[in-house]
Amino acid sequence: MAAGATEEAVWNAQDTTPSAIEGALRSLLQQHHEADQAFAPARVVNLIVIVDRQWRGEIENRLERVGRFHPSRSVICAVEPGRTTIDAWVSMGSAEDAGGGIHVGQERVELTIGEAHLPALQTIVDPLVVPDLMTLAWAPHGHDEAVDSLDLAGVVLVDSVQAPDPRTAIGRAQRLLEHGYVVDLAWLRATPWRERIAATFDPKAWRPALHEITSVTVSHHPDSTVSGALLLGWLASRLGWEPTQLEPEDGGSVTRARTQGRKVKLRLEVDETMPVPGLAGITIETAPGMKLSLFRGPGGLQAKRKRPGGKESSWVVVGASRGEAGILGEGIRQALLRDPTYGPALGAACEMLG
Repeated sequence: MAAGATEEAVWNAQDTTPSAIEGALRSLLQQHHEADQAFAPARVVNLIVIVDRQWRGEIENRLERVGRFHPSRSVICAVEPGRTTIDAWVSMGSAEDAGGGIHVGQERVELTIGEAHLPALQTIVDPLVVPDLMTLAWAPHGHDEAVDSLDLAGVVLVDSVQAPDPRTAIGRAQRLLEHGYVVDLAWLRATPWRERIAATFDPKAWRPALHEITSVTVSHHPDSTVSGALLLGWLASRLGWEPTQLEPEDGGSVTRARTQGRKVKLRLEVDETMPVPGLAGITIETAPGMKLSLFRGPGGLQAKRKRPGGKESSWVVVGASRGEAGILGEGIRQALLRDPTYGPALGAACEMLG
C-alpha cells in the first residue's frame, strides 16, 4: 500500500440486496484498516442522489468537481425504467496524498434500480448510509416521490430554476421546508448579489437609505424567474416589506410592497440577452435620489452608484461567481449549516409568485 494515497477497493454485484451491499461496505472498510492503519473514512455527511440512469455520468462528473466539499459517503441511485432488480457498485479509497498523515477516505455506492423501487427507497438506502451523520438528498431529475419517502434525509437539495414552472418549484421548496431544511442552488447562486447589496449599505452613513428605498428592479434570464423573486423576497423579508402578487406591467412583473405608510415598487423583468441562467442585474433607487446598480459583466459584477446631486462612482466586484462546481460544493457544505434568511425570503417570493 502506498505511503500517500490509499488504493481504491471495489466491489460489485448484480441482482443484489441492501444487506449484501452493507456487508460489502463493512468488508472493504476492514480491508483498508488492515492494509493501512492511517486510513480513516470521512464522517461528515451522507449524500443520496436519485438520477435517471442515462444522465448518471453527468451528475457524477459534477460531483467529481466539488473538491474539498465532497460528501463522505455518496449513494447514487440510477433509475432505469422497467427494472425490477438492484445492481450495485461500491468503491472506497483516498485519491489524495496526505504526506504521510491520515488518509481520509471517501465511499461511493452506485445502485441501478427501477421505478418501482422509488416509493420504498428508504428501505434500500437506510442500511447504506452512515448512522448519526447528516443525510442530504438530491433528485436533479425529478423523482419527488423518492425524496418524499426518505425520512432519514434531514436536508433536501433542490434547484428551483430547473423546474419548468416557477410557482410549482417555489411551492415545492416551501412544502419541503415545513418538514426539514432545504438547500436551494438558485438561492446560493445569488449569494454574491446579496453580499454586495448588504456591503453597500453596511457603512453607517448609508444605513438610513435602506428605509428610503422607493423601487427595486431585478433583471434575469428568461428561465430564472425564481432567482429574481428570491432576491426581491430577501430584501422584502429583511426590510419589513409586505409584497403582494406580481402583476404584468410595461413588459415586466410588478408589485408594490407596503411598509410603514408607504409603498416600494418591486419589479422583475426578463433580459433576453443573458447567455446563462441567473440574474443579469439589479437597480435600487431611494427617495433622496441615490441609485445603486449591479450588473453582470466581464470579470465579475459591475457596480455603479449615483449619489443625490449627480456624483457617480463605479467599480468591479472581481470573482463574484463560484461557477457551477463551486455552487454544488457550497450546497453540500450548507447541509451542515443553517441560513436563517432563506425561509423568510422564500415565503415572500411565494407571495409574489402567487
